Amino acid sequence: MEIENLDTIAAIATPPGNGGVGIIRISGTLVPEIAKHLLNKELTPRLAHYSSFTDDDGSVIDSGISLYFPAPASYTGEDILELQGHGGSVVLDMLLRRVLSLGARLANPGEFTERAFLNDKLDLAQAEAVADLIESSTEQSVRSAQKSMQGVFSTQVNELVEELTELRTYVEAAIDFVDEEIDFLTDGVVENRIATILHCIEQIQKIAQQGRLLRDGMTVVLAGKPNAGKSSLLNALAGHEAAIVTDIAGTTRDVLKERIQLDGMPLHIIDTAGLRESDNAIEQEGIRRAHQEIKNADKILLLIDAREPEVDSLLKTLPPGCNITRIYNKIDLLGLEPEIKQTELGTEIYLSIKTGDGMELLKQHLKQSVGFNEASENVFIARRRHIEALNKGYEFVDSALNQLRTSQAGELVAEDLRQAQNSLAEITGKFTSDDLLGKIFSNFCIGK
Repeated sequence: MEIENLDTIAAIATPPGNGGVGIIRISGTLVPEIAKHLLNKELTPRLAHYSSFTDDDGSVIDSGISLYFPAPASYTGEDILELQGHGGSVVLDMLLRRVLSLGARLANPGEFTERAFLNDKLDLAQAEAVADLIESSTEQSVRSAQKSMQGVFSTQVNELVEELTELRTYVEAAIDFVDEEIDFLTDGVVENRIATILHCIEQIQKIAQQGRLLRDGMTVVLAGKPNAGKSSLLNALAGHEAAIVTDIAGTTRDVLKERIQLDGMPLHIIDTAGLRESDNAIEQEGIRRAHQEIKNADKILLLIDAREPEVDSLLKTLPPGCNITRIYNKIDLLGLEPEIKQTELGTEIYLSIKTGDGMELLKQHLKQSVGFNEASENVFIARRRHIEALNKGYEFVDSALNQLRTSQAGELVAEDLRQAQNSLAEITGKFTSDDLLGKIFSNFCIGK
């Protein structure tokens, strides 16, 4: 996909504000000419030079380190110049204006990484991992983003795409040679290979789902009647007094949100107003907002006072099919032991938020319910679009297997395999649209 860019781009690559060091990055065909006018010296590739950065009248704007990376062995695949000066916002703006006056234009968000992708320095999954690494909020998400940047995810996807390509060739050849004595579609080879591909996709889906959780986190909504312990649970999970806790029913009127880390897994915990009938306009609005958050939750923790376990009327107000775990709180008042059990209603956890008994059961349940494994060394970072592409690929491969088993329709099998191949290729960008590229890179920071 290598391209030739006619324009040269530049941007401040360090965060806004004042700091010890500020970096301006320049990429494109005008880099040697800009370096000549700005630095007044010839640069040796990949060697740090101490230079003065001069204005058009010869006056010194700043001084610092300059690094030159000639194409194609650079981040973008183009000539790159990095200027490392002092990190004052004014001096960086002055230096950037000087670079722009020499023919460069201001880079769009993510344009450096986009050029790296377009010049085949990175595939799309690796390019996205650059932004994910910058935005990582946990140590494990950093390590997972690094794995994606190093191509761990891409390698697995490319191997699947290659296997699908070879299998399509085999199936289409079998269609072309239907008069041969051996029926290649019914000899078991194709069926076994398709089944193997399905299994491989399943394994990648599991790892990708955990990678998505590392990137996006899981949204957990605390719901229940007033005074069931929702705000107390929010405080316990957050590790500080995020919500006001009183004995007065209906204390929480609005939605409270806390982002926490649970053994390296990001969690978005949302405390909501107690669900009940109310004539108070403010409380009614809080309850309406609670139901809105419940609709969008990955998991609902339904807090229940263990002394008043009846919640049938409350359950009728919740969306059908939502992912609910029942939390029976205040077991210390009944002398019960903490436990977790599976019933026909789903998972039930008995605990006391006040004493902390059973809280570890809840934390383990939250991790296990989404397949999170803190000890995994093979997790790569993943996005929702990766999960969707894997799901589509799986559906097409599964359809191909069903077509083969039920009708031996080679043409339909080949078409399903082609669709699966295209779906998986969307992950690395070998088969994607310009609109998707624009959406992905527009979310990057400027200068990256």
